[in-house]
Amino acid sequence: MRLDKWLWQARFVKSRSISAELVGGGHVRVNSQKVSKSAHAVGPGDVLTFAYGGQVRVIRIEALGTRRGPASEAQALYTDLEPPQPKEEVPPIARIEGNSRPTKRERRKLDLDRLRALE
Repeated sequence: MRLDKWLWQARFVKSRSISAELVGGGHVRVNSQKVSKSAHAVGPGDVLTFAYGGQVRVIRIEALGTRRGPASEAQALYTDLEPPQPKEEVPPIARIEGNSRPTKRERRKLDLDRLRALE
């Protein structure tokens, strides 16, 4: 199966044209080899490495899809070889005077307090 089509069916990108640009730009590796043609053939057992969502993803292809189905079908097509990184926990915004939304002035004060806490 074509690499760009598989990336699209596995729901890593929104469209095949975006997938073709990703592969054509040389941003995808198949079994540690840079690939620049979107028609590169892939199959079960191949390992893909590419940047996705601000992080590097390492994926092993488990199956070839027949259609771009729901997310549950798409997740069955691959195995993620890298465990997800824990996200930074952002403290919730403190409310002033009850449950009402903060005013613009109060919002600026909250943002300033948060910046000072990071320093």
